Amino acid sequence: MTNPLHTEHLHDVLIIGSGAAGLTLALKLDPSLRVAVLSKATLSDASTYYAQGGVAAVMDETDSTDAHIADTLIAGAGLCHEDAVKFTVENGPEAIRWLIEQGVSFTLDADEQPHLTREGGHSHRRIIHAADATGRAISTTLVQRVKECKNVELMENRVAVDLITAEKTGLPGENRVLGAYVLNTASGEVEVFRAKFVAVATGGASKAYLYTTNPDIATGDGVAMAWRAGCRVANMEFNQFHPTCLYHPQAKNFLITEAMRGEGAYLRLPSGERFMPRFDERAELAPRDIVARAIDYEMKRLGIRCVYLDISHKPAEFITSHFPNIYRKCLEFGIDITKEPIPVVPAAHFTCGGVMVDHHSRTDIPNLYAIGETSFTGLHGANRMASNSLLECFVYAMSAAKDIQEKLAQQPEPPVCKPWDASQVRNPDEDVMILHSWEELRRFMWDYVGIVRTDKRLARALHRVELLQREIQEYYSNYIISTNLIELRNLVLVAELIIKCALLRKESRGLHYTLDYPELAEEVHDSILTPPSSQE
Repeated sequence: MTNPLHTEHLHDVLIIGSGAAGLTLALKLDPSLRVAVLSKATLSDASTYYAQGGVAAVMDETDSTDAHIADTLIAGAGLCHEDAVKFTVENGPEAIRWLIEQGVSFTLDADEQPHLTREGGHSHRRIIHAADATGRAISTTLVQRVKECKNVELMENRVAVDLITAEKTGLPGENRVLGAYVLNTASGEVEVFRAKFVAVATGGASKAYLYTTNPDIATGDGVAMAWRAGCRVANMEFNQFHPTCLYHPQAKNFLITEAMRGEGAYLRLPSGERFMPRFDERAELAPRDIVARAIDYEMKRLGIRCVYLDISHKPAEFITSHFPNIYRKCLEFGIDITKEPIPVVPAAHFTCGGVMVDHHSRTDIPNLYAIGETSFTGLHGANRMASNSLLECFVYAMSAAKDIQEKLAQQPEPPVCKPWDASQVRNPDEDVMILHSWEELRRFMWDYVGIVRTDKRLARALHRVELLQREIQEYYSNYIISTNLIELRNLVLVAELIIKCALLRKESRGLHYTLDYPELAEEVHDSILTPPSSQE
């Protein structure tokens, strides 16, 4: 029997995720709405907080919307949706003005105007930033603004388990989202959240890989939940590997921002030789996929563990003022970046594919939205251009807020949903299985589905994923759930989606490079996966 004392919450809008996309949506909704924002841990525990570079937008008279659009299309290797690029870029300046209105303290130049830097793939300086800790500045500011909203409930230590839909609950009529089951990690109870609208803004899935720049939360929860609910996903094979993650045994996932290369840093081999000019005429300012593959090639060719990023030829005052966070962090590991190069390696950084959405962030399921890295808008194509991702979060969250506002009056209260049934499960007796599965997944994804791929490697990875899924499903069905189990279940599913999308693409394009098909195909297409009609 079910527990009659279960906890139930009722809201107009349920937002799963407290990064840039989720917080922007909460702030742009009308103050009369009942809104809940869920965070896995603390409110700032999101990928946004760790972003260093900045936000790309046309803010200078020497720049143009057409130039930003053209740069994005080039970086996307022919796979960007031009309408999505145009929509995002044209709404960029408005998003920046809104952030400034919220109180984000962007770095200013000598004329007290926002200082603009340049990053790989950009033809102009158009990256507005807060030194080298832009994400922290944005996250901290937006969290504070949301805390001031009396209509928004901020709930920490909540891990979404699955979405609740009309189809899953057997309700007649059109399928729509009704809410979500959510684990309260403090109490151990799975709570029911009912809502007229649900937005998944849970970030990407880079924790599928052994080396990543992302925090531990990047486990693809939103993509997995939306897939199980019946949403299509697209282009999951395009995993961006950031070229420069600090290589040090005690540095878990510290990113060295692309802005450093934008300000003149060189990539060097252990001999001191620069190597990027051999791979691309843009050298260190080439798009990330080219730089990451070049580093991967040199590491394998020479049998070295890392390469080096060197900005020590710049004045020390310039370095410490532009990159204070990186300077301090590297000093903790005994590296003075004003005098010596930084050891770096590529690491999984961004999931370019995701849940398919339109310009209003609407998914295949009515009233369900996907925003930010969880979504596939068509903006990034086969390779995300630096600093376009935060821009996407703001633009599409604002569009989603407007759409929800327009549809609100026609939406009935969601029906009462069945509570989570934990009567047939028991306490786990072998949590070591979860730990071993985590390690196995991340290792074979790195080895077989990494920067360079082959069909044989992908087939081997798919076989391993299918074995893991059977083990995890048996465990999930019989034991009390935990955060680790929920995340592992989601990430193994997302890994399967990544592999299947990669197997569909018989070419090398952007971030997907395969030795079996090293050339571009003549026909350009997205890799779209459609879930079975019903998911357990």
